[in-house]
Amino acid sequence: MRKVLAVVLLVLGSIVFISAAYAETTYKFGASERIRQEIWDNVIDLKTLPPSNGLYDRNFFRFKTSLWGGADFNKDTGVFLKLTSEVYYNLGPYRYPRDKKGNFTHLDENEMVVDNLYIKANNVFGLPVDLKIGRQDFLGPDMYGEGFLIADGNPNDGSRCFYFNAAKAKWRINENHNVDFVYITNRFQDTYLPSWRTAIEDSPTYYDKKRILNTSDEQAYMVYLRDKLSENLSVEPYYIFKKEEEHPLGPPTPELDLNTIGARALYQMAPWTLGGEFAYQFGDYDGGRDREGYGGYIFAKRKFADITLKPEFELRFVYLSGDDPDTDENENWDPLFSRNPYWNELLIYTQIFEVVPDSAGVPGYWTNLQLYMAKVTMELTPDTKLALSYQYYRANEEAQPLANRAAMFDDGKERGHLPTLFLTHKFNKNIDAFFQYEYFIPGDFYNSDAENAQFLRWQLQFKI
Repeated sequence: MRKVLAVVLLVLGSIVFISAAYAETTYKFGASERIRQEIWDNVIDLKTLPPSNGLYDRNFFRFKTSLWGGADFNKDTGVFLKLTSEVYYNLGPYRYPRDKKGNFTHLDENEMVVDNLYIKANNVFGLPVDLKIGRQDFLGPDMYGEGFLIADGNPNDGSRCFYFNAAKAKWRINENHNVDFVYITNRFQDTYLPSWRTAIEDSPTYYDKKRILNTSDEQAYMVYLRDKLSENLSVEPYYIFKKEEEHPLGPPTPELDLNTIGARALYQMAPWTLGGEFAYQFGDYDGGRDREGYGGYIFAKRKFADITLKPEFELRFVYLSGDDPDTDENENWDPLFSRNPYWNELLIYTQIFEVVPDSAGVPGYWTNLQLYMAKVTMELTPDTKLALSYQYYRANEEAQPLANRAAMFDDGKERGHLPTLFLTHKFNKNIDAFFQYEYFIPGDFYNSDAENAQFLRWQLQFKI
């Protein structure tokens, strides 16, 4: 706690000191509280593994609290700080955490962490260059595409935080063309900034009493261009180099150097939106084994704004390569920094036990799949929206499971069917809520005894 207070005081002191030199300084502060309940039914192993594996159904609450503040010294420079804590209350039958005596305690106080801490400087030296350096999110206006490769820098803490430790320079060439140069350094466990934590004696999300954030230490360099070629067409080519260090836990996996070259295209002509993205990956592991893969998606949307409920229909196809066991190289698609709930929440957990050496048990390692999706979004009221989707999944290669999890899989390539429902409502500018339900019907990719799975979650969020 003293370390956190020291960082906070240092940042606040710096703000006061720097702002004294700027008469234009403006301050902004805010807070949010997010309340969630999640219920998992057969989600992780589809009830194919014995209870001795500890993969029980789950029912728990999550209470996420965030406090943030910033100072803009003028229209071009500023600093921002955000602190976040998320407390879990587990109802069972999943029985973590445990105290020193091994007793189930229900309450996991978790950690308070420095969620964001960065400085920004626009129009540096009068040039069309903007800088942002420090712990930051690549979401909202800072998102790259729709997050196909860059979305979450620390996937193993769920949706508590999404930050990247990064330095970003944006060169605004003109109003239709710009390019970002980005350096990323993320860690297996946070070593850059302090955190307040409660020592968990027996929890799979902690190692040596410190929260696990990732599969390993990671670094990346990215060049990302945004080009508006016409009033309707935009193209976003990119190159990403990522280094994934040797994994501290799980199956031993050597260091990986991986290159990703790709592009995203978007064509908009109301009421139609057409888009897609494709990327090719190549690299090698320490020791000489090659890594190669490719992935992408295409979609089409049409909005009917003039009829009741203003429905928008979407068709989407996704392809991510899988590892061919008959070759010496690894052909699995590497999701880089998008190991998060992309198309749904439920399937990210069933992926844990597939043999993808670089996943090391982290949920959301999207690879070896084809997705066929139909989706409709409707406005029930101006403040209430309902989204329904049907998702059909296949695998490109048969499952290659971890040895002690082989009972979960079979030799087919049909992953299964997944209908979803997502209902949102905005009460006012400070309060919003949603209800989410997903139902998975497994195919022959899994054991014939695999049972259907359900994921249910509701949320209430307050912001000031």
